Amino acid sequence: MAATMTTTLPKPFDTALAERGLERWRAEAANAADNDGDSTGDALRAWAEAYADSAEGRALIDAVCGNSPYLGQILTRELPFVREMVTRGYDDAFATLLRRLEADCAEERNIDRLMTALRIAKRRAALLIAIADITGAWELEAVTGALSDIAETSVRMAANHLLRRAAEAGTLTLPEPQRPWVGSGLIVLGMGKLGARELNYSSDIDLIVLYDDAVVQTPQPDNLARTFIRIARDLVRIMDERTKDGYVFRTDLRLRPDPGATPLAVSVSAAEIYYGSVGQNWERAAMIKARPIAGDPEAGAHFLRFLEPFVWRRHLDFAAIQDIHSIKRQINAHKGHREVTVNGHDIKVGRGGIREIEFFAQTQQLIFGGRDIRVRIAPTLLANKALCAVGRVPEAAVEELEEAYRFLRRVEHRIQMTDDRQTHQIPADDEGVAHLATFLGYAQAEDFRADLLAQLGRVEDRYAELFEEAPSLSGPGNLVFTGTDDDPGTVKTLAGMGYRDPSRVIAVVSTWHRGRYRSTRSGRARELLTELVPAMLNELAKTPAPDDALVKFDSFLERLPAGVGLFSLFIANPWLLALVAEIMGTAPQLAETLSRNPSLLDAVLSPDFFDPLPDAAGLTPEYQRFIAGAHNFEDVLTLSRRWTNDQRFRAGAHILRGITDGDRCGPFLADLADVVVPELAARVEEEFAARHGRIPGGAWVVVAMGKLGSRQLTITSDIDLIVVYEVPPGTRQSDGAKPLAPNEYYIKLTQRLTNAITAPMADGRLYEVDMRLRPSGNAGPLATALDAFTAYQAKDAWTWEHMALTRARVIGSDSGGGDPALGHKVESAIRGVLTGPRDPAKVLRDVADMRRRIDKEFGTTNPWNVKYARGGLIDIEFTAQYLQLRHGHAHPDILSIATSRALLNAAAAGLLAPKVAEELVATLKLWRRVQGFLRLTTDGVLDPQQVSPTLREGLSRAAFPDEEPAVDFAALDSRIRDIAARAHRHFVALVEEPASRLPPPETNEEARLP
Repeated sequence: MAATMTTTLPKPFDTALAERGLERWRAEAANAADNDGDSTGDALRAWAEAYADSAEGRALIDAVCGNSPYLGQILTRELPFVREMVTRGYDDAFATLLRRLEADCAEERNIDRLMTALRIAKRRAALLIAIADITGAWELEAVTGALSDIAETSVRMAANHLLRRAAEAGTLTLPEPQRPWVGSGLIVLGMGKLGARELNYSSDIDLIVLYDDAVVQTPQPDNLARTFIRIARDLVRIMDERTKDGYVFRTDLRLRPDPGATPLAVSVSAAEIYYGSVGQNWERAAMIKARPIAGDPEAGAHFLRFLEPFVWRRHLDFAAIQDIHSIKRQINAHKGHREVTVNGHDIKVGRGGIREIEFFAQTQQLIFGGRDIRVRIAPTLLANKALCAVGRVPEAAVEELEEAYRFLRRVEHRIQMTDDRQTHQIPADDEGVAHLATFLGYAQAEDFRADLLAQLGRVEDRYAELFEEAPSLSGPGNLVFTGTDDDPGTVKTLAGMGYRDPSRVIAVVSTWHRGRYRSTRSGRARELLTELVPAMLNELAKTPAPDDALVKFDSFLERLPAGVGLFSLFIANPWLLALVAEIMGTAPQLAETLSRNPSLLDAVLSPDFFDPLPDAAGLTPEYQRFIAGAHNFEDVLTLSRRWTNDQRFRAGAHILRGITDGDRCGPFLADLADVVVPELAARVEEEFAARHGRIPGGAWVVVAMGKLGSRQLTITSDIDLIVVYEVPPGTRQSDGAKPLAPNEYYIKLTQRLTNAITAPMADGRLYEVDMRLRPSGNAGPLATALDAFTAYQAKDAWTWEHMALTRARVIGSDSGGGDPALGHKVESAIRGVLTGPRDPAKVLRDVADMRRRIDKEFGTTNPWNVKYARGGLIDIEFTAQYLQLRHGHAHPDILSIATSRALLNAAAAGLLAPKVAEELVATLKLWRRVQGFLRLTTDGVLDPQQVSPTLREGLSRAAFPDEEPAVDFAALDSRIRDIAARAHRHFVALVEEPASRLPPPETNEEARLP
């Protein structure tokens, strides 16, 4: 006790409240006499009046009623018990209270009467213990011991009652019905402060309810688990439920093994497996204080003996010690900092608080208790003294911590006594602090503040010394994921890091520590994870949406087959953890790929992973080697998906890291499809021929359109394909066991190819396929004969279909994925269409009309929607396509599947101003860089109102890679709008304005869109 603290009764902080308490006292005394109408009532009234008039009695009534509304109400409600307490003394009165409670409950069969008896006893015990504490009659150990006794007795009486009920219901067989606990197999462990007999004044009680399935006798073995779950549920109800008489104790069962995945009552066999395989160090610490308080004492003792090797390891390996140190480092003692504010400080889990004193003892016990049974002691103060006696803790430290512990527990009790609230926080306002100081017996609040800060500082210093050689892993503050309650400091730290839902973050991380995933099932994996969590959370916090990134990282961990290897990689390569966090937080497509195939990270560590991306010549042999081990067609599909997704992942990582960009990466992504799709076409044809044979002399080719045709795919692009075939005249059917007519043959073959590409498998789809650009669109057959294709393009195709042909190319016909001769015919036919004579006015009018209609349906004012925004990709692509259709007949050399090359060709031919061409090409590349980045990091379109600093920086770097990232998104947005406006003006000048000056067309027919 601090020197300035008085041992006399405290003065009333609220004198008016004290006066009202005295009035209630006298009124209750009068009522007692009137209601009893006999000498008993008169005697109680006389005693109550005399006691209130005495100096001792008045001081007690004022101290209680003037400082604690809760105690004041009980004091005036329980006059007979107060008289007994005053006349017999606290010790005798409390012992009598417990004996009466046991007698009242021993044979009680009615649960409601049992609940009433328990609540009345608790109420009286709360008053007696509080007054014994306030008056200084009891030391701390007596106060906490009495609180623990009333809790333990209540739980024991409730458990006995429930065992009898189960026996009467026929679900249990009790060896000794008069002593229901004997041989029942029920184990109720008191944990934490209850287990150590250190319960605080308004504490909840932590219990673990178990049943020994080898001991329990039951006529209904199939219902055994259900029986004990019901007992656990009813036990909580008896203790916790609020009635007109109040409650007994708030009851928490979350310290049981893996509470998120196990029932309220756990079998001993399941618990033994849990602690033997995935029990955590904080659970070892919790079990230091565990003791059986109800149920079958022999079964309880046997279970705790079984746990001794788990709790008290004789040989702690280095990893286990590191894990203990990691827990401490996560708590982060902030050594050397004293900026503690008294108002609102949490004296339990705050800096320098009670938990640090408890943890001081528990960590040392975990390390040394396996080899020295002398330190296996539950109560905190006794544990520290034992550690001192064996030379593990300096005597000076023990003395300081004991003084601080007694002081802080006394403060804690006064805080809770005031309104029976389970809180450990100093009041937030000055008046509340002054009230607390008065209740503690201080004449001046400042004296209390000084004493509190001094004690907190001493604890903080001693706690920091405990692991002073261990480097801190924590960044901005507390990061504690042990136990069952959210640590307030951790909640605050996570919120400060940018997490929207800190409680959800804590729940996710706690799940990892409980070993529910294969990757976290081993003790070594969880120890490594403990080391990694602070750095990992810090990296995820740098992403635009940390909570979403954590969910993806959690999904990644859930799919990992094992964790030790990967976690070790993260520790050895911090940049790899940063990359994974960046992917989880900014690149949804890559995150999904990585979750499906975590082994990709092995490739990331390869020295050549960040080398320049290979071209088709390099990809082809690599792909062939990858699928060489395929045993069947299904294997080819699986391996093709895996390889392609792996390569896309690599490309995405390059874009994220700024090694390449969406414009330069487009050809690489197109090369992937060029390599894989023809190979699958050949494999599909082979499979198809096994059943239907082949068309004698027949051939087919795959034609790439759209972004694949122009070799500018993005990470998420689908692929536009059409299939063209040719058969000799007069061919009637294929030559297989189940022959098909040529048109049906190639239509079904095409359907098989699209299914091979699009079918969802374990590694996802290869690509989404769009075949709407074929002749007649969805109304036409999936595969088109060459003569029909040529005729359609010459006579029936609309202008927009010829625009699409400017980016058409045959893929794979030179590498086994089609017939080379037919491929040349198709490309010749396409070139013939594009270089044929045209009506310039019709081309101009149709292109302008097409753009107008697209703008009507998809138009946007968001310049970051780079496809549809005016001045965006469509405007520039339509400009190039218009120029090719308009001038292809006279200037066939301008034709190119690449939009940028077509624009430059047009400039070289004198059809477009060179500066305009250069500006449009530069803008086109800009849009592709932006689109490539956004396809990785968003759903494809950016909402300017939802741009995080991380996304802004990445977007700025993608858009303008040769410049420093923009610090102001508004400036970046304005610049993008200006660039789009200039590109739009060129489209207007080249297409829209000239088209507006044309006379109306002779017909009102509108082109159909795909």
